[in-house]
Amino acid sequence: MSNARDIIKRPIITERSTDLMEDKKYTFEVDVRANKTQIKSAVEEIFEVKVSNVNTINSKGKSKRFGRYTGYTARRKKAIVTLTSESKEIDFFEE
Repeated sequence: MSNARDIIKRPIITERSTDLMEDKKYTFEVDVRANKTQIKSAVEEIFEVKVSNVNTINSKGKSKRFGRYTGYTARRKKAIVTLTSESKEIDFFEE
């Protein structure tokens, strides 16, 4: 996982995450094997900002049934990245 684009999969845009953007906190879906230091360096490399803090959330896969077959949805990992006060903001909604 040396490539930063492999660590950061996509931004998560929800009502709660857009409220957190006012406090310079951004939410991303990341690779489940990535640790906090890898996430920090990937965000700094991709968006050219300074990161002060990284919080991660692991979500287990849910049990699903399709007829007589059972299985699980994919597990996910989210990262809430806090930027420093002198960093510029990340613009997800470019025109």
